[in-house]
Amino acid sequence: MLQIFVITFPFFALVLCGYLAARARMLPLEAIPGLNGFVLFFALPCMLYRFGANTPIGQLLDMGVFATWLLCALLTVGLTVAVSLNARIGWNDASFGALVAAFPNSGFMGVPLLVALLGAQSAGPVILTMVIDMIVTTSLCIALSRLDGAEAHGAAKAFKKALKGVLANPLPWAILLGALVSVAGWAPPKPVAQTIGLLADAASPVALFTIGAVLARAQMLAKAGHVTAPLLRDYLPVAMFKLFVHPLLVLLVGSGLISLGLPLSRFALTVMVLTAALPSASNVSLLAERFGADNGRIARIILVSTATAFVTFSMAVALMV
Repeated sequence: MLQIFVITFPFFALVLCGYLAARARMLPLEAIPGLNGFVLFFALPCMLYRFGANTPIGQLLDMGVFATWLLCALLTVGLTVAVSLNARIGWNDASFGALVAAFPNSGFMGVPLLVALLGAQSAGPVILTMVIDMIVTTSLCIALSRLDGAEAHGAAKAFKKALKGVLANPLPWAILLGALVSVAGWAPPKPVAQTIGLLADAASPVALFTIGAVLARAQMLAKAGHVTAPLLRDYLPVAMFKLFVHPLLVLLVGSGLISLGLPLSRFALTVMVLTAALPSASNVSLLAERFGADNGRIARIILVSTATAFVTFSMAVALMV
């Protein structure tokens, strides 16, 4: 267990550093969107491109991983929405709560952390799960969130808006470009490759630092009265869904599909279970704010899952590896 903590500690320590920097105002809150922009549009695409280019195309197109992760994502969304809907939480808030329950922080945290734990061969399954969550899970939850609207075609319009957002997201395109390079066996000129390498190397530390800053900002805004503090029973169960129900569901569904003959390796299943055991994706907070959901509740789910995952994720590694 100590060996696992040695690997996972620096990742969570960087999140804590970002949190403390924002809380102490060493990092102005106004600078956080700039850090997010650097990670989203520069550093993380380069990191994903590099992993995609260095990963065999068979791992990026693993149908066993695709089927298992998609089924578990749909089940997690359905279960979370079902237990969340009540007099206080409508479709909009329930849908974004379901998104943070089903969408782990696979981009900012998962790829570098799992590669450090399991080796470079784990990148393929993680990247594929990320593509599913960015395209299918996110679009589905945004469409469901519009069911509260008065417009007859609210869900359809939201789905189109979500699809436009996917097309404008640089991360799937970076993965696709890396996959094409992997197939073609082509490499960019050395100066370009070195530039990509520098940005890719910056992705993990800056992204983890930014996660902490985003979480601190959400908490500070809630305390200042800019957003309403949610009730504990409205966000704690969803955080527990993320950390316990989602990975358990992936393990059970994946094991069942393997017994039925699905071409899914035990190693890929291990990678998926550990991916599901990661905390919630921090970018869901930005989506919730854009679509008018209770961002204070979403931020609390992300904060609780991130803080708790330092222990629960390490335990999952000890059990699975």
